[in-house]
Amino acid sequence: MNLSNTSITLSLIMVSGIDQLHFVSGVVGESCMNVTYTHQSICALKGSTVDISCFYTHPSWHNVTEVSWFSKWESGVTTDLSLNPEYADRVEYHRQTEKDSTLRITDLRESDSTEYKFRFTTDEARWGYSFPGTTLSVTGFQVEVTPKWRSESKTLSCITTCTLSNPNPIYIWYKNGQHRDESTSPQYKYSVSNDYGDSYSCAVKGHEDLHSPAVCFQGQSCNRVTYTKRRICVLKGSTVDISCTYVSYYSTTSSFWFRSDKSTPEDLTTDPGYAGRVEYPGTYRGPSSLRITDLREEDSAEYRFTFKTDNFEWGHSFPGTTLSVTGLQVKVTPAAEGQKTLTCITTCTLTDNPTYIWYKNGQRLDEPTSQQYSSNTLVVLGHSVDSYSCAVEHHEDLHSPAVCKYELKNYST
Repeated sequence: MNLSNTSITLSLIMVSGIDQLHFVSGVVGESCMNVTYTHQSICALKGSTVDISCFYTHPSWHNVTEVSWFSKWESGVTTDLSLNPEYADRVEYHRQTEKDSTLRITDLRESDSTEYKFRFTTDEARWGYSFPGTTLSVTGFQVEVTPKWRSESKTLSCITTCTLSNPNPIYIWYKNGQHRDESTSPQYKYSVSNDYGDSYSCAVKGHEDLHSPAVCFQGQSCNRVTYTKRRICVLKGSTVDISCTYVSYYSTTSSFWFRSDKSTPEDLTTDPGYAGRVEYPGTYRGPSSLRITDLREEDSAEYRFTFKTDNFEWGHSFPGTTLSVTGLQVKVTPAAEGQKTLTCITTCTLTDNPTYIWYKNGQRLDEPTSQQYSSNTLVVLGHSVDSYSCAVEHHEDLHSPAVCKYELKNYST
Protein backbone atom coordinates (compact mmCIF):
# COMPACT_ATOMS: atom_id res chain seq x y z
CA MET A 1 0.00 0.00 0.00
CA ASN A 2 1.39 3.41 -0.98
CA LEU A 3 0.88 5.56 2.12
CA SER A 4 2.08 8.69 0.31
CA ASN A 5 -1.31 8.95 -1.41
CA THR A 6 -3.35 8.42 1.73
CA SER A 7 -4.00 10.62 4.78
CA ILE A 8 -5.53 9.62 8.09
CA THR A 9 -7.69 12.16 9.95
CA LEU A 10 -8.02 11.86 13.73
CA SER A 11 -11.18 13.22 15.32
CA LEU A 12 -11.34 13.61 19.14
CA ILE A 13 -14.85 14.01 20.52
CA MET A 14 -15.83 14.69 24.15
CA VAL A 15 -19.07 13.08 25.22
CA SER A 16 -20.18 13.17 28.86
CA GLY A 17 -16.57 13.58 29.98
CA ILE A 18 -15.36 10.45 28.14
CA ASP A 19 -12.76 10.74 25.37
CA GLN A 20 -13.72 8.77 22.27
CA LEU A 21 -11.30 8.42 19.34
CA HIS A 22 -12.61 8.08 15.82
CA PHE A 23 -10.43 7.60 12.73
CA VAL A 24 -11.77 8.77 9.39
CA SER A 25 -9.67 7.90 6.38
CA GLY A 26 -9.78 9.60 3.04
CA VAL A 27 -7.76 10.21 -0.09
CA VAL A 28 -5.76 13.45 -0.15
CA GLY A 29 -7.54 16.13 -2.15
CA GLU A 30 -10.95 14.48 -1.85
CA SER A 31 -13.65 14.88 0.83
CA CYS A 32 -14.53 11.71 2.66
CA MET A 33 -17.89 10.83 4.24
CA ASN A 34 -18.13 12.56 7.61
CA VAL A 35 -20.57 14.32 9.97
CA THR A 36 -19.48 16.95 12.50
CA TYR A 37 -21.94 18.17 15.14
CA THR A 38 -21.87 21.78 16.33
CA HIS A 39 -22.46 20.72 19.95
CA GLN A 40 -21.95 17.41 21.72
CA SER A 41 -24.47 18.34 24.44
CA ILE A 42 -27.24 20.92 24.83
CA CYS A 43 -29.33 21.83 27.87
CA ALA A 44 -32.61 23.58 26.99
CA LEU A 45 -35.75 24.65 28.82
CA LYS A 46 -38.97 22.68 28.80
CA GLY A 47 -41.42 24.46 26.49
CA SER A 48 -38.71 26.25 24.51
CA THR A 49 -37.28 25.64 21.02
CA VAL A 50 -33.87 24.11 20.31
CA ASP A 51 -31.69 23.94 17.19
CA ILE A 52 -29.34 20.96 16.83
CA SER A 53 -26.90 21.42 13.94
CA CYS A 54 -24.22 19.56 12.03
CA PHE A 55 -22.00 19.82 8.96
CA TYR A 56 -21.36 16.90 6.62
CA THR A 57 -19.02 16.06 3.76
CA HIS A 58 -18.89 13.44 1.02
CA PRO A 59 -16.84 12.73 -2.13
CA SER A 60 -17.53 15.19 -4.92
CA TRP A 61 -18.84 12.50 -7.26
CA HIS A 62 -21.57 11.51 -4.77
CA ASN A 63 -25.08 12.99 -5.01
CA VAL A 64 -27.07 13.29 -1.78
CA THR A 65 -30.46 11.61 -2.15
CA GLU A 66 -31.81 11.76 1.41
CA VAL A 67 -31.14 13.45 4.76
CA SER A 68 -32.80 12.80 8.11
CA TRP A 69 -32.43 13.12 11.87
CA PHE A 70 -33.23 10.33 14.28
CA SER A 71 -33.03 9.49 17.99
CA LYS A 72 -33.61 5.74 18.11
CA TRP A 73 -31.81 2.97 16.29
CA GLU A 74 -31.97 -0.77 16.54
CA SER A 75 -30.04 -3.20 14.33
CA GLY A 76 -29.33 -0.47 11.80
CA VAL A 77 -33.00 0.58 11.50
CA THR A 78 -33.62 4.30 12.05
CA THR A 79 -36.85 6.29 12.04
CA ASP A 80 -36.97 9.78 10.57
CA LEU A 81 -38.00 12.16 13.38
CA SER A 82 -40.28 14.07 11.02
CA LEU A 83 -42.37 10.89 10.74
CA ASN A 84 -42.37 10.10 14.47
CA PRO A 85 -45.84 10.71 16.05
CA GLU A 86 -44.16 11.78 19.33
CA TYR A 87 -42.74 14.80 17.48
CA ALA A 88 -45.80 15.58 15.33
CA ASP A 89 -45.91 19.28 14.35
CA ARG A 90 -42.82 19.94 16.50
CA VAL A 91 -39.94 19.05 14.15
CA GLU A 92 -38.47 21.01 11.25
CA TYR A 93 -35.33 20.53 9.12
CA HIS A 94 -33.43 23.63 8.01
CA ARG A 95 -30.23 24.27 6.07
CA GLN A 96 -28.16 27.27 4.98
CA THR A 97 -25.81 25.47 2.56
CA GLU A 98 -25.68 22.12 0.78
CA LYS A 99 -23.39 20.74 3.49
CA ASP A 100 -25.22 21.56 6.72
CA SER A 101 -28.43 20.56 8.46
CA THR A 102 -30.32 21.84 11.50
CA LEU A 103 -32.93 19.93 13.46
CA ARG A 104 -35.40 22.29 15.15
CA ILE A 105 -37.65 20.91 17.90
CA THR A 106 -40.34 23.19 19.32
CA ASP A 107 -42.38 23.01 22.54
CA LEU A 108 -39.72 20.84 24.19
CA ARG A 109 -40.78 18.12 26.62
CA GLU A 110 -38.71 16.33 29.22
CA SER A 111 -39.27 13.11 27.24
CA ASP A 112 -37.30 14.71 24.37
CA SER A 113 -34.12 14.30 26.43
CA THR A 114 -32.00 11.85 24.40
CA GLU A 115 -29.21 11.67 21.83
CA TYR A 116 -29.92 12.93 18.29
CA LYS A 117 -28.01 11.89 15.20
CA PHE A 118 -27.94 12.96 11.56
CA ARG A 119 -27.86 10.56 8.63
CA PHE A 120 -27.49 11.16 4.91
CA THR A 121 -27.62 8.88 1.90
CA THR A 122 -25.94 9.36 -1.46
CA ASP A 123 -26.24 7.41 -4.70
CA GLU A 124 -23.04 5.60 -3.65
CA ALA A 125 -23.21 5.11 0.12
CA ARG A 126 -24.98 5.87 3.43
CA TRP A 127 -23.54 7.49 6.56
CA GLY A 128 -23.77 5.15 9.55
CA TYR A 129 -25.23 5.60 13.01
CA SER A 130 -22.42 4.41 15.32
CA PHE A 131 -20.72 7.76 15.99
CA PRO A 132 -22.08 9.87 18.86
CA GLY A 133 -24.37 12.77 17.96
CA THR A 134 -25.73 15.59 20.12
CA THR A 135 -27.21 14.79 23.52
CA LEU A 136 -30.16 16.98 24.47
CA SER A 137 -31.23 17.47 28.09
CA VAL A 138 -34.56 19.21 28.74
CA THR A 139 -35.12 20.85 32.12
CA GLY A 140 -37.56 23.08 33.94
CA PHE A 141 -36.91 25.60 36.71
CA GLN A 142 -37.34 24.92 40.40
CA VAL A 143 -36.86 27.31 43.31
CA GLU A 144 -34.95 25.89 46.24
CA VAL A 145 -35.24 27.65 49.63
CA THR A 146 -32.44 27.53 52.21
CA PRO A 147 -32.13 27.17 55.09
CA LYS A 148 -35.06 24.83 55.65
CA TRP A 149 -35.47 25.85 59.28
CA ARG A 150 -36.93 29.11 60.61
CA SER A 151 -34.63 32.02 59.85
CA GLU A 152 -34.80 35.81 59.51
CA SER A 153 -33.37 35.58 56.00
CA LYS A 154 -33.74 33.04 53.21
CA THR A 155 -31.75 32.31 50.06
CA LEU A 156 -33.75 31.39 46.97
CA SER A 157 -31.91 29.43 44.26
CA CYS A 158 -33.20 29.04 40.71
CA ILE A 159 -32.05 25.53 39.82
CA THR A 160 -32.15 23.27 36.77
CA THR A 161 -31.24 19.60 36.28
CA CYS A 162 -28.51 20.55 33.76
CA THR A 163 -26.41 23.64 33.03
CA LEU A 164 -28.26 25.81 30.50
CA SER A 165 -26.46 26.12 27.16
CA ASN A 166 -27.46 29.78 27.03
CA PRO A 167 -24.24 31.60 28.06
CA ASN A 168 -24.45 34.00 31.02
CA PRO A 169 -28.23 33.89 31.55
CA ILE A 170 -29.96 36.78 33.29
CA TYR A 171 -32.21 35.45 36.06
CA ILE A 172 -35.53 37.15 36.76
CA TRP A 173 -37.30 36.95 40.11
CA TYR A 174 -41.04 37.41 40.66
CA LYS A 175 -42.92 38.11 43.87
CA ASN A 176 -46.66 37.39 43.76
CA GLY A 177 -46.56 37.36 39.97
CA GLN A 178 -44.87 40.77 39.71
CA HIS A 179 -41.39 41.35 38.28
CA ARG A 180 -39.14 41.94 41.28
CA ASP A 181 -35.44 41.78 40.37
CA GLU A 182 -32.86 40.69 37.75
CA SER A 183 -29.41 39.25 38.36
CA THR A 184 -26.65 37.23 36.74
CA SER A 185 -26.68 35.05 39.84
CA PRO A 186 -29.19 32.21 40.19
CA GLN A 187 -29.51 33.07 43.89
CA TYR A 188 -31.70 35.69 45.53
CA LYS A 189 -31.50 36.88 49.15
CA TYR A 190 -34.81 37.50 50.90
CA SER A 191 -35.52 38.97 54.32
CA VAL A 192 -38.44 37.16 55.89
CA SER A 193 -41.25 39.48 56.93
CA ASN A 194 -44.56 38.80 58.60
CA ASP A 195 -46.24 38.48 55.20
CA TYR A 196 -46.17 34.70 54.92
CA GLY A 197 -48.53 34.76 51.92
CA ASP A 198 -45.83 35.89 49.48
CA SER A 199 -44.83 33.50 46.70
CA TYR A 200 -41.67 33.56 44.58
CA SER A 201 -40.78 32.28 41.11
CA CYS A 202 -37.84 32.57 38.74
CA ALA A 203 -37.15 32.59 34.99
CA VAL A 204 -34.39 33.69 32.63
CA LYS A 205 -34.45 36.65 30.26
CA GLY A 206 -35.69 35.68 26.83
CA HIS A 207 -37.83 32.89 28.30
CA GLU A 208 -40.02 34.80 30.72
CA ASP A 209 -42.97 32.58 29.78
CA LEU A 210 -41.15 29.51 31.14
CA HIS A 211 -40.98 30.46 34.81
CA SER A 212 -40.71 28.05 37.74
CA PRO A 213 -43.65 26.97 39.89
CA ALA A 214 -44.22 29.36 42.80
CA VAL A 215 -42.73 28.50 46.18
CA CYS A 216 -44.19 29.38 49.55
CA PHE A 217 -42.67 29.84 52.98
CA GLN A 218 -45.80 28.70 54.80
CA GLY A 219 -47.20 25.42 53.46
CA GLN A 220 -49.13 25.53 50.21
CA SER A 221 -51.59 28.35 50.92
CA CYS A 222 -49.56 31.28 49.56
CA ASN A 223 -50.55 33.39 46.57
CA ARG A 224 -50.36 31.74 43.16
CA VAL A 225 -52.02 31.44 39.75
CA THR A 226 -51.66 28.32 37.60
CA TYR A 227 -53.05 28.20 34.04
CA THR A 228 -54.57 24.96 32.79
CA LYS A 229 -53.09 25.36 29.31
CA ARG A 230 -50.37 27.67 28.06
CA ARG A 231 -51.48 27.62 24.41
CA ILE A 232 -54.84 27.02 22.75
CA CYS A 233 -55.69 26.92 19.04
CA VAL A 234 -59.40 26.97 18.15
CA LEU A 235 -61.64 27.64 15.18
CA LYS A 236 -62.97 31.02 14.15
CA GLY A 237 -66.65 31.23 15.10
CA SER A 238 -66.39 28.67 17.90
CA THR A 239 -66.36 29.04 21.70
CA VAL A 240 -63.33 28.66 23.96
CA ASP A 241 -62.87 28.25 27.72
CA ILE A 242 -59.57 29.48 29.15
CA SER A 243 -59.09 28.48 32.78
CA CYS A 244 -56.75 28.70 35.74
CA THR A 245 -56.61 27.82 39.41
CA TYR A 246 -55.57 30.36 42.00
CA VAL A 247 -54.80 30.48 45.69
CA SER A 248 -54.86 33.58 47.87
CA TYR A 249 -53.43 33.76 51.37
CA TYR A 250 -55.99 36.49 52.10
CA SER A 251 -59.67 36.78 51.23
CA THR A 252 -60.21 37.81 47.61
CA THR A 253 -62.17 41.00 47.01
CA SER A 254 -62.30 40.93 43.18
CA SER A 255 -60.88 39.11 40.15
CA PHE A 256 -60.99 39.44 36.36
CA TRP A 257 -59.38 38.39 33.05
CA PHE A 258 -57.55 40.76 30.69
CA ARG A 259 -55.48 40.87 27.49
CA SER A 260 -51.75 41.25 28.11
CA ASP A 261 -51.29 43.53 25.07
CA LYS A 262 -53.29 46.32 26.72
CA SER A 263 -51.26 49.14 28.30
CA THR A 264 -53.19 48.69 31.55
CA PRO A 265 -55.18 45.61 32.61
CA GLU A 266 -58.85 46.01 31.63
CA ASP A 267 -61.62 43.65 32.66
CA LEU A 268 -62.72 41.91 29.46
CA THR A 269 -66.37 42.10 30.50
CA THR A 270 -66.15 45.90 30.10
CA ASP A 271 -64.17 45.84 26.81
CA PRO A 272 -66.43 46.94 23.90
CA GLY A 273 -64.55 44.60 21.55
CA TYR A 274 -65.94 41.64 23.50
CA ALA A 275 -69.43 42.99 24.18
CA GLY A 276 -71.93 40.15 24.55
CA ARG A 277 -69.22 37.52 23.93
CA VAL A 278 -67.46 37.18 27.31
CA GLU A 279 -68.50 35.56 30.58
CA TYR A 280 -66.85 34.16 33.69
CA PRO A 281 -68.55 30.81 34.42
CA GLY A 282 -67.98 29.01 37.68
CA THR A 283 -67.97 29.93 41.34
CA TYR A 284 -66.48 33.01 42.96
CA ARG A 285 -63.78 31.00 44.69
CA GLY A 286 -61.71 28.15 43.27
CA PRO A 287 -60.95 27.67 39.55
CA SER A 288 -61.68 30.62 37.29
CA SER A 289 -62.70 30.38 33.62
CA LEU A 290 -62.91 32.88 30.80
CA ARG A 291 -65.43 31.95 28.09
CA ILE A 292 -65.32 33.76 24.73
CA THR A 293 -68.00 32.99 22.16
CA ASP A 294 -68.20 33.68 18.40
CA LEU A 295 -64.40 33.83 18.18
CA ARG A 296 -62.77 36.22 15.74
CA GLU A 297 -59.22 36.22 14.39
CA GLU A 298 -58.55 39.49 16.23
CA ASP A 299 -59.24 37.64 19.51
CA SER A 300 -55.85 35.96 19.07
CA ALA A 301 -53.87 37.21 22.08
CA GLU A 302 -52.47 36.25 25.45
CA TYR A 303 -55.03 36.25 28.29
CA ARG A 304 -54.15 36.64 31.96
CA PHE A 305 -56.00 36.44 35.26
CA THR A 306 -55.56 38.71 38.26
CA PHE A 307 -57.15 39.01 41.71
CA LYS A 308 -57.17 41.54 44.51
CA THR A 309 -57.29 41.34 48.28
CA ASP A 310 -57.33 44.05 50.94
CA ASN A 311 -53.55 43.60 51.19
CA PHE A 312 -52.29 43.33 47.60
CA GLU A 313 -53.06 42.71 43.91
CA TRP A 314 -51.66 39.72 42.03
CA GLY A 315 -49.01 40.95 39.62
CA HIS A 316 -49.31 41.22 35.84
CA SER A 317 -45.84 39.98 34.88
CA PHE A 318 -46.55 36.26 34.62
CA PRO A 319 -47.50 34.90 31.18
CA GLY A 320 -50.99 33.47 30.85
CA THR A 321 -52.67 31.45 28.11
CA THR A 322 -52.01 32.33 24.47
CA LEU A 323 -55.07 31.93 22.25
CA SER A 324 -54.76 31.51 18.47
CA VAL A 325 -57.90 31.69 16.34
CA THR A 326 -57.85 30.09 12.88
CA GLY A 327 -60.10 29.25 9.99
CA LEU A 328 -59.95 26.14 7.78
CA GLN A 329 -58.52 26.10 4.27
CA VAL A 330 -58.13 23.33 1.70
CA LYS A 331 -54.65 23.19 0.16
CA VAL A 332 -54.24 21.36 -3.16
CA THR A 333 -50.96 19.65 -4.11
CA PRO A 334 -50.02 17.21 -6.90
CA ALA A 335 -50.08 13.50 -6.02
CA ALA A 336 -49.71 10.51 -8.34
CA GLU A 337 -50.38 11.07 -12.03
CA GLY A 338 -53.93 12.28 -12.57
CA GLN A 339 -54.52 12.85 -8.84
CA LYS A 340 -54.42 15.69 -6.33
CA THR A 341 -53.95 15.65 -2.56
CA LEU A 342 -56.31 17.85 -0.58
CA THR A 343 -55.09 18.95 2.86
CA CYS A 344 -57.28 20.64 5.45
CA ILE A 345 -54.93 23.24 6.95
CA THR A 346 -55.00 25.79 9.77
CA THR A 347 -52.64 28.57 10.83
CA CYS A 348 -51.99 26.78 14.14
CA THR A 349 -52.27 23.20 15.39
CA LEU A 350 -55.81 22.68 16.68
CA THR A 351 -56.04 21.72 20.36
CA ASP A 352 -57.29 18.23 21.34
CA ASN A 353 -56.41 16.30 18.11
CA PRO A 354 -59.66 16.83 16.16
CA THR A 355 -61.28 14.36 13.76
CA TYR A 356 -61.61 15.83 10.27
CA ILE A 357 -64.67 15.63 8.04
CA TRP A 358 -64.67 15.90 4.24
CA TYR A 359 -67.52 17.07 2.02
CA LYS A 360 -68.01 16.50 -1.70
CA ASN A 361 -70.47 18.84 -3.37
CA GLY A 362 -71.82 19.72 0.08
CA GLN A 363 -72.40 16.07 1.03
CA ARG A 364 -70.48 14.40 3.85
CA LEU A 365 -68.30 11.68 2.35
CA ASP A 366 -68.47 9.11 5.13
CA GLU A 367 -68.90 8.55 8.83
CA PRO A 368 -65.97 9.73 11.01
CA THR A 369 -65.22 6.12 12.01
CA SER A 370 -63.74 5.59 8.55
CA GLN A 371 -59.97 6.19 8.62
CA GLN A 372 -60.10 7.15 4.94
CA TYR A 373 -62.12 10.29 5.63
CA SER A 374 -61.15 11.20 9.21
CA SER A 375 -57.62 12.48 8.52
CA ASN A 376 -56.76 15.97 7.31
CA THR A 377 -55.76 14.71 3.83
CA LEU A 378 -57.81 13.35 0.93
CA VAL A 379 -56.66 12.13 -2.50
CA VAL A 380 -58.97 12.93 -5.43
CA LEU A 381 -58.86 12.82 -9.23
CA GLY A 382 -57.19 15.91 -10.63
CA HIS A 383 -59.75 16.28 -13.43
CA SER A 384 -62.69 16.08 -11.01
CA VAL A 385 -65.52 18.54 -11.59
CA ASP A 386 -66.67 18.19 -7.99
CA SER A 387 -66.12 20.67 -5.15
CA TYR A 388 -64.57 19.71 -1.82
CA SER A 389 -64.47 21.28 1.63
CA CYS A 390 -63.48 20.19 5.13
CA ALA A 391 -64.54 20.65 8.75
CA VAL A 392 -63.78 19.10 12.14
CA GLU A 393 -66.09 16.96 14.26
CA HIS A 394 -68.42 18.90 16.60
CA HIS A 395 -67.86 22.05 14.49
CA GLU A 396 -69.50 20.96 11.27
CA ASP A 397 -70.98 24.43 10.79
CA LEU A 398 -67.49 25.95 10.58
CA HIS A 399 -66.34 24.27 7.37
CA SER A 400 -63.73 25.63 4.96
CA PRO A 401 -64.46 27.40 1.69
CA ALA A 402 -65.00 24.85 -1.09
CA VAL A 403 -62.25 23.99 -3.59
CA CYS A 404 -63.90 23.68 -6.98
CA LYS A 405 -63.16 22.24 -10.42
CA TYR A 406 -61.14 25.24 -11.61
CA GLU A 407 -58.76 25.11 -8.66
CA LEU A 408 -58.22 21.34 -8.97
CA LYS A 409 -57.36 21.53 -12.66
CA ASN A 410 -55.20 24.63 -12.58
CA TYR A 411 -53.31 24.34 -9.28
CA SER A 412 -49.51 24.44 -9.60
CA THR A 413 -46.78 24.47 -6.97
